[in-house]
Amino acid sequence: MAGKNFTFICGADDFLVGRVGRERHGKLVEEIPDEFSREVISGFANNVGEVEAAVNRFRESVQTVSMFGGRRLVWLKDVNFLADTVTGRAESTLAAVADLQAILAAVNPEEVAVLVTAAPVDRRRSFPKWCEKQAEFQLVGGDGESGAEALAGVVLAEARSLGVTMGPGALELLLAKVGANARLLLEEVRKLATYVGDGAGGGGAGAARIEEAHVAELTPNVAEGDFFEAAEAFFKGDLPWTLEALHRHFFAGGDARPILAALQNRNRILLQVRALVDAGEARLGPRGLDGLPKAAATHGPRFVGATEKSSFNLFTQNAWYVGKLATESRLPSLRRLIDNQQEFIVAFEEIIRRPHEQEEVLRDLAVRCLSTEAPAGAPR
Repeated sequence: MAGKNFTFICGADDFLVGRVGRERHGKLVEEIPDEFSREVISGFANNVGEVEAAVNRFRESVQTVSMFGGRRLVWLKDVNFLADTVTGRAESTLAAVADLQAILAAVNPEEVAVLVTAAPVDRRRSFPKWCEKQAEFQLVGGDGESGAEALAGVVLAEARSLGVTMGPGALELLLAKVGANARLLLEEVRKLATYVGDGAGGGGAGAARIEEAHVAELTPNVAEGDFFEAAEAFFKGDLPWTLEALHRHFFAGGDARPILAALQNRNRILLQVRALVDAGEARLGPRGLDGLPKAAATHGPRFVGATEKSSFNLFTQNAWYVGKLATESRLPSLRRLIDNQQEFIVAFEEIIRRPHEQEEVLRDLAVRCLSTEAPAGAPR
């Protein structure tokens, strides 16, 4: 970019920033093919001393003249001292960052190409704001909710490179199940691409497609931790499937507590959904739970101390994911959900009293809940 001394790439996710940084570095390498004229310096620092050392190494590298003449390439990568951390707030770090700014301001792009990649970055500070004006600046992932859009873009790009497409609902479900773990998202895409068959890897017309059912079956629910088979079966009102899932869980040496946690987490979410739907403040639509942002503006401030993603706070959940849960569960009645919660408490007390009969306790729970009054509209 004309008139810019250096390239600055930053974002909240170090993996995504590193990925974009490697692509940019690869293009610069094509311009500067002499490997003796290229240098990579780590900007990762655990304390103030390491911050100062990294900045000093960077200064020396930028000011070094190429052995054989010509342009040089310096990459200051994995910078982590621009974040709102103890190290990032230290006076000595701020002084080192001021030195870094002075070094970058004096760079002659005709003599040395400079690339800086940093994550995370506190963009309220003066240095990132200065970089936005002075550098070839790229913010990977954007701000706020746009981070999810960046992850979606990464998934779709990876799918295209593998010669597969994403069917309706597949991308949304994958993001809901895996969350903001970029590394795991890419691994899951590769796994799913391999599974869907001969279209993977070929690209072009006729590429295989990753369907929502593939994601539901093959991708673990890392983000929520409640995609246990027994919970799925329970909230679909399918007693035989629930009992089979419980048997498989305990046959493999599983414990009752994660099953109960899964049931309670799902039930908490559905209780909140049912309350909003009954009050007319939200409705279930094809894109999930419609009206959730408006309801969040009204009721969100009351969820004090539950701002992180949690089943205790519906407004921290993905709206599409919540709508999917409610639709698949056919949204039980409020009475049924309250009864479920009471039954979970009874089961927990029974497990404490009968620790060697955990499977029997949960089987009894399932029979009581699903034989007497299944969720409205659920198959029996």
